[in-house]
Amino acid sequence: FGRDLDNCTKSEIFEALMVITKQEMAGRKRNTGSKKLYYISAEFLIGKLLSNNLINLGMYEEVEKALAAHGRELTEIEEMEMEPSLGNGGLGRLAACFLDSLATLGYPAYGCGIRYKYGMFKQKIVDGYQVEVPDEWLKNGNPFEVRREEYACEVKFGGYTRWVKGEDGRERVVQDGYRSVRAVPYDLPIVGYGNNVVNTLRIWDAEPVQHFVLDSFNKGDYIKATEEESLAKNIVEVLYPCDDHYAGKELRLKQQYFFVSASVQRAVDRYKSMHNGDVRKLYEKVTFQLNDTHPTVAVAELMRILMDEEGLEWDEAWDVTTKTVAYT
Repeated sequence: FGRDLDNCTKSEIFEALMVITKQEMAGRKRNTGSKKLYYISAEFLIGKLLSNNLINLGMYEEVEKALAAHGRELTEIEEMEMEPSLGNGGLGRLAACFLDSLATLGYPAYGCGIRYKYGMFKQKIVDGYQVEVPDEWLKNGNPFEVRREEYACEVKFGGYTRWVKGEDGRERVVQDGYRSVRAVPYDLPIVGYGNNVVNTLRIWDAEPVQHFVLDSFNKGDYIKATEEESLAKNIVEVLYPCDDHYAGKELRLKQQYFFVSASVQRAVDRYKSMHNGDVRKLYEKVTFQLNDTHPTVAVAELMRILMDEEGLEWDEAWDVTTKTVAYT
């Protein structure tokens, strides 16, 4: 910022510390062991990342002393960070603790979840009653995340299925008449404690395949002109949308299928690129650990991919699936 520390605002010191921390993490090794764990969870209550990363990188006390020498307190700087709103309870905190432990113990692992716009809510008291208001944690961006456009994929909803015969004479199922969204991953680094290991929390955002349908708009069908954008927006808007009505139940299922499908697709693609495309040995290099019931559709989705896209028979696909998927 072109000024010495004594004349910097808390916000400027916070931004400078973020840059320093990201540079330090970039110099640590990515955990690329022979077998990869994908911890799939609807929530990751990871808390503020600056202090956690400084501690795990072994820099916290050094930074604290440097600031204290200029009359500044690190605790005040930490308050500048918006807490990632990716969970709201014990399930999410458990998942976050697992990610910390996996990195610290040196297990190569990804966390897989959703990049919620509103994952928790601020609490206010109005006339003696609790009122929930949205927590806009992303309004100024998330300084630790990295958008990974190159790993975006398509997730399909609805439509109908039909059988088609391939060139090999075998019949396969294809999906028609569906609506789809683009799943775009954002990666957050998970730093191991004192061991130079960095794992990844990958949270998926939903974007429309086609933002605006001009033909529908010109015909006066304004809702249809933007329905793909609305579908994508609704999927990542809120953690646990109210489900005491049919629309809420349907949205929860769409959310669950969205991040599970994107995570499984990416894991299978990554495996194929590194192991000559033979998915029959997927379980030797990949484990999907499902945190509670929200991601259990992963079983059906992996079966679909192995059969409809990779050409395995049912028994082959089921054998691979039962050896690859585990449940908490």
